[in-house]
Amino acid sequence: MKIALIGTRGIPARYGGFETAIEHLAELFSAHGHRVTVYCRAHEVSEVIPSYRGARLLYPPSLKNKYLETISHTFVGSVHLAVKARPDVAVYFIAGNSPLLAIPRLARVPALINVDGLDWRRDKWPAVAKWYIRTAEWLAPRLATVITDARDVQSYYRDVYHRDTVYIPYGASPPTATGTATLERYGLEPGGYVLYVGRLVPENRVHLLTAAYRQVKSDFKLVVVGGASFEDDFVQRLHREADERTVFTGYVFGDGYDELRTHAHAMVVPHAVGGTHPVLLEALAAGQCVIANDNQQNREVVGTAGLYFDERLGEADLAANLQRVVDDAQLVADLRSRAEERAKIYSWERVARAYEDVFDAVVEGSAFTGTAFDGRTADLPVPAERRRA
Repeated sequence: MKIALIGTRGIPARYGGFETAIEHLAELFSAHGHRVTVYCRAHEVSEVIPSYRGARLLYPPSLKNKYLETISHTFVGSVHLAVKARPDVAVYFIAGNSPLLAIPRLARVPALINVDGLDWRRDKWPAVAKWYIRTAEWLAPRLATVITDARDVQSYYRDVYHRDTVYIPYGASPPTATGTATLERYGLEPGGYVLYVGRLVPENRVHLLTAAYRQVKSDFKLVVVGGASFEDDFVQRLHREADERTVFTGYVFGDGYDELRTHAHAMVVPHAVGGTHPVLLEALAAGQCVIANDNQQNREVVGTAGLYFDERLGEADLAANLQRVVDDAQLVADLRSRAEERAKIYSWERVARAYEDVFDAVVEGSAFTGTAFDGRTADLPVPAERRRA
């Protein structure tokens, strides 16, 4: 089967969760005998190469603008796949790309779209952009099969738009690199730091984390891994407000990222918006003690294998959980054990097979809704009560 993956910055992954997901999926689809094409942005990847992990890479142009870059890149790529590439199925990512699903539809190319949570809730978008994204959400299930990465988002589409979707979460893999070269580069000691990984944008509540950490009494460092496009003012604010224990590394990928998540004392995922956050799954796969923002999407993933803070209570609740984690070694050991067990649900092989089941259905012209994923998340308890320090 010829498969096209389109709508993100591309691979090798050098930005966020979607790119990481595409990297894993492209590799597995190729290993399963499919011919895979990934549409990339030349200025967003580390190097322009013709192929990666078995997938062919193409680089259509785009407008480098906060609001137009994604849609312009996806438009050019959509025309290419409809006119020249002619895949058996195209997988789009990001709800805002949904109007462009009309192009493969007109060309009779079956398409899916992974909508990635509820993007209009992100703080970075002005009112007009939020209106556009909500309109795109409404349009997506009318033009293609919609993939939702969280059951909560699946319920949202059913309740608000009265449309069925397919639930397939992200996957996670344990670290393959466990050395300490990256730690030495940043002056870190194994077990001597708390780790954040993600984009440095307001909806990820990094500012709440850096503010909370100022209240924590510990010699542990706070390591902030990540960056952001078009968010210079916010990133500068984080640097100004963080205390001397905070280490900003910028983006770290590959072995360096594996080393950091292997040797952290705990990982914090304060993200407020989105579906299943890949970094949350990767924290569990690393057997890490996790502190997560208390929302339904995060509870779906973590269950009883982590601690939760309530952002409505401000930085104090996060600070209390951080203090508890740095003080209580037995709690950390218990949560790490639970995390390793929880992570077994989410394998990339399972995720790839779930996508392939949907591909078979849409290529044959059949409807596919509900769940394609054979993980047992629905059978695992997610308590209603809040766990707090």
